[in-house]
Amino acid sequence: MTIRIASFPPIISETSEILILGSVPGVRSLKAQEYYAHPQNHFWKIVFQLFGGEFTPNYAQKLDFLTDNKIALWDVIETCERKGSLDTEIRNEESNDIPALLAEFPNIKAVFCNGQKAHKNLLKMVGKDYDLPIFVLPSTSPLHTIGFEKKLEAWTLIKDYV
Repeated sequence: MTIRIASFPPIISETSEILILGSVPGVRSLKAQEYYAHPQNHFWKIVFQLFGGEFTPNYAQKLDFLTDNKIALWDVIETCERKGSLDTEIRNEESNDIPALLAEFPNIKAVFCNGQKAHKNLLKMVGKDYDLPIFVLPSTSPLHTIGFEKKLEAWTLIKDYV
């Protein structure tokens, strides 16, 4: 069954220096009302490992860890129809206003897209010659089958911007 879903509000502060964008929350994340709630998603494990933190399952502490490390988090899609959690099943999407967010938080130095769908949608919105560097990183989704170590290696790029 296809249902209409909506993304979460951005996690961002005045001290944020990088913005990580996903596409839209998956089924597990929507149910938990937490970014990257699927236990096999590598997002939190990667972020904690990159920034030398001890992983915690506590969501509030995860969000504090992002803020402490100057990381903002949001999705490119505000609302869409989707069956399941696959990005390939996304239909009738409406975008979040990423340019307005970036204008409101001028400390952001770079944008990192968690997977190809987020990257493709962002480029449609801002164009290829945007004022900030935009990078696409391998999706942390368990459906993206490259191993954790290869994902972690690619994601180390974000450390160059904070």
